[in-house]
Amino acid sequence: MSGGGGVRSSGGSHGLVRWLRAIKLSIVKESQQQHGLRHGDFQRYRGYCSRRLRRLRKTLNFKMGNRHKFTGKKVTEEILSDNRYLLLILMDAERAWSYAMQLKQEANTEPRKRFHLLSRLRKAVKHAEELERLCESNRVDAKTKLEAQAYMAYLTGMLRFEHQEWKAAMEAFNKCKTIYEKLANAFTEEQAVLYNQRVEEISPNIRYCAYNIGDQSAMNELMQMRLRSGGTEGLLAEKLEALITQTRAKQAATMSEVEWRGRTVPVKIDKVRIFLLGLADNEAAIAQVTISPLHPFEVSHAVFCLHCPQKQREHSLENDSGKVSNIQYLHSYLTYIKLSTAIKRNESMAKSLQKALLQQQRSDEDGKRSPRPQDLIRLYDIILQNLVELTQLPGLEEDKNFQKEIGLKTLVYKAYRCFFIAQSYVLVKKWSEALVLYERVLKYAREVQSGAGAHRNSLKELPDVQDLITQVNAEKYSLQAAAILDANDPHETESPSQVKDGKPLSERFETFCLDPSLVSKQVSLVHFPPGFQPIPCKPLFFDLALNHVAFPPLEDKVEQKAKSGLTGYIKGIFGFKS
Repeated sequence: MSGGGGVRSSGGSHGLVRWLRAIKLSIVKESQQQHGLRHGDFQRYRGYCSRRLRRLRKTLNFKMGNRHKFTGKKVTEEILSDNRYLLLILMDAERAWSYAMQLKQEANTEPRKRFHLLSRLRKAVKHAEELERLCESNRVDAKTKLEAQAYMAYLTGMLRFEHQEWKAAMEAFNKCKTIYEKLANAFTEEQAVLYNQRVEEISPNIRYCAYNIGDQSAMNELMQMRLRSGGTEGLLAEKLEALITQTRAKQAATMSEVEWRGRTVPVKIDKVRIFLLGLADNEAAIAQVTISPLHPFEVSHAVFCLHCPQKQREHSLENDSGKVSNIQYLHSYLTYIKLSTAIKRNESMAKSLQKALLQQQRSDEDGKRSPRPQDLIRLYDIILQNLVELTQLPGLEEDKNFQKEIGLKTLVYKAYRCFFIAQSYVLVKKWSEALVLYERVLKYAREVQSGAGAHRNSLKELPDVQDLITQVNAEKYSLQAAAILDANDPHETESPSQVKDGKPLSERFETFCLDPSLVSKQVSLVHFPPGFQPIPCKPLFFDLALNHVAFPPLEDKVEQKAKSGLTGYIKGIFGFKS
């Protein structure tokens, strides 16, 4: 659908405009998804809109002057003979809207760009008004008019939303929602998906406007929408987060104390109060999603707020009396929340890995990395470490019920950890080690069953050990059968893995074995480079007779040395020789 060349006429102008009506919203959504908005890249989508506008104007010969002079032109009802004229105005509006959304992202660090953002939104609304005016022509049918009105109402609502004109924005969004709901009912189920998605997009905006107008019940609906969708996006995201923080801050002003395990502790730090008030929302979110949405930083930040000099002095003064101070007990409570949340998160991840491991055993799919028992062992190691930290929290050392409850949970997770260690040994055919670990799993499971007693309610959220016992008993029989078959396998003693001793072929000519490596690319024939071997050294000769040999005298054969001095010099000049 990129460019004007992809739209061709197959009839009169009325048929073309009606055809545009049938795919108008899909044109917008498809263009947005294919050109940047899938990843939130509004600048890329704006560039696409500009290029498509240029192609449409060139195809329709609807140019705005030349390179030297600009001559403005408007699409009127008289020249509306092709649906691509409507696409011109639609792309103009989309380009202005995408630029506004790009500026909205940049305005977080550069507040001055907010003025340009509002200007671009007004421009988009102006183009939408022109599109709605053209669609009032007799050449356009009723459904096309409804789509143009809904598009106009959507952009108007966004502009009023940015201006914080809540009542006008709510009226525009409600109009848009009503029209899209009617259009969804008029089409088939497949075609109505886009309209229903647009209705879901604007519903949080409507509730947010209602809350700002004065409808207090809208806050709860906004929270439910946020939990169902896993967070909001787009125009409402930052405003909703700020609204939630503001609401919690108001509630925190009335919160003065918290009760945990029979002890009431005063809460004097505002950030800790806000965090504790948000726990109810997080618990509701945990019930709706697989992994806890509570970010560890939230708990860590609340714990950090307790570490200030004034609180430490208060803690040291109360410790002199031998009792854990209120601030230290509150610190233990927040640490308990942090560790418990980490345990729940890791347990949820372990459950998802167990399901994936079970599906892998049934399907045996290749081509991607599949989960292994070692991945689960790591998760259970982290859980056991968190449980050890829970037992060491100040103020809970003498709480026997708490220590007993943590001890039972530790046995449960130890049993599952041993089970998956045994599974990893089974994969490498270490039957005896796996069997011993299966027995250890049964021991831990029986200890949990015998010691549960009054703590059964606290163990309801944990995995059922009875199911584990049943699974271990079945695995034991399978392991024994596999061990017997493995011991009776005649090919086991002659397998290439046993006959390989690292020697090259040149050193084992006397031994026959089937070695698949001989036909591979890394065949071992000889040692190369060859090793060093000892050889004899070159002999040394010593002439011992030289010391006992006497040479004959040679004085008579040696010429006497010429005389020196003045006499000799004169004789040499005149050629006299002695």
